[in-house]
Amino acid sequence: MTEFAFTCTGVRADPYAAGPTLVFRLRITASQQARVHALALRCQIRIEPARRTYDAAEAAGLGDLFGERSRWGSTVHPVQFAQVQVMVPGFTAETEADVVVPCTYDMDIAATRYLDALAGGEVPLLMLFSGTAFTGDNGFRVEPVPWDREAQCRMPVKVWQEMLDQHFPGCGWIRLPRDTMDALLAHRSRRALPSFDATVRELLEAQAPSPDERTTA
Repeated sequence: MTEFAFTCTGVRADPYAAGPTLVFRLRITASQQARVHALALRCQIRIEPARRTYDAAEAAGLGDLFGERSRWGSTVHPVQFAQVQVMVPGFTAETEADVVVPCTYDMDIAATRYLDALAGGEVPLLMLFSGTAFTGDNGFRVEPVPWDREAQCRMPVKVWQEMLDQHFPGCGWIRLPRDTMDALLAHRSRRALPSFDATVRELLEAQAPSPDERTTA
């Protein structure tokens, strides 16, 4: 069987994509100078948060995912980031291909909340591969890509931030149930507020403690 090895050589934000998209550059090597007619890959990408350190502000931002820092030894586990399919054209011995990963800024997604909490440094990622290879010098044979094929990647946090700034400059994104959205819109209409930002700010200010309550606290 042909042995395949995978190496992630870099990751960038796609400035021309319709939505937030990361592009991972992948080097693929086939053993014994094998001829590969095509490679149908499945790629699972997960975040491995235990492979980096965090400052106090980042740890506070990760509290809803992992709990108190004193408990991280038992609560910090890999976080699913993406699962995509890649069709690699024919090559002999070695080639490079792009793994295109559509992303979301939905803060209900654990991976998004994790990435949003990071101020800098790198994101430790693990890329797991499987799939089917079509190989052979004369005709072709079908071979599986073993499930144990993987590649590590350390994505700069600034790449994630730049990608979001391209599509949501200076903004965040929250997914709301329709009835909550309808209630928010109705409140905005009743109060003749100019935007949803003004609507949410008014509601937050209404819940803020009074000066007397702050003094007591």
